[in-house]
Amino acid sequence: MGNAAMHIARTGLDAQDMRMRVISNNLANVNTTGYKRDRAAFETLAYQTVTAAGAASTSETKYATGLNLGTGVRIQGTARIDTQGSLATTGNSLDLALDGDGYFQVTLPGGQLGYTRAGNFSRSAEGLLVTSEGYQVQPGITVPEGATSITIGNDGTVSATIANQTEPSQIGQIQVAIFPNAAGLQAKGDNYLIETAASGAVNLGIAGQDGRGNIRQGMLEGSNVNVVEELVDMIETQRAYEVNSKMITATDEMLKYVNQNI
Repeated sequence: MGNAAMHIARTGLDAQDMRMRVISNNLANVNTTGYKRDRAAFETLAYQTVTAAGAASTSETKYATGLNLGTGVRIQGTARIDTQGSLATTGNSLDLALDGDGYFQVTLPGGQLGYTRAGNFSRSAEGLLVTSEGYQVQPGITVPEGATSITIGNDGTVSATIANQTEPSQIGQIQVAIFPNAAGLQAKGDNYLIETAASGAVNLGIAGQDGRGNIRQGMLEGSNVNVVEELVDMIETQRAYEVNSKMITATDEMLKYVNQNI
């Protein structure tokens, strides 16, 4: 029984250590554009049934409650919290923020499609609308040479004043991607997510329609990490880790007592 108690406490240490990693990552990305905080989800390990509820206790009676012994805990997974981050005005015409649900779609190296909430875009030497790493935004937008006064509407319509023209011309439209289960997207790093079987197929469409958020030009979405909340979770995790550590120490002392005195 003593070894079992040590094993259970060890699973608690492992789970709290992983939760602390999740909290640390949230705090590290408190200033990351478009970052969405993660939350660790716990689940119990398998139970050992010593006495089943309803089993016969005598020839005439049955146990009203059973005897089930748990074997510990583990991290079931991490859930991304997709609440809206605060919007900050930058004044840069190619900085875009999504006010509502959805993601910008970009082409990653190798042709894979990635999705991001970070809309700090710029123009490449060829006039393409790209991310800071040079990945092209999809559908592709090409800004003609010499174009000025680039405006992007809430629906993603991109217009610019082209040389020798007095009226702005529409040069493309940025679309917004949504998924049946956005929580199923896999984080890839560099602010990008990729589609998985759990997320469902991407659905590209016009911003502001069918549940998609509106596009805000000249703004960027900040992280949705609440520092105070994360610090409270960190203290809670630290205390839970200490309790599990004390459980191992207490169990070890009990076993030591048994070995020396019985």
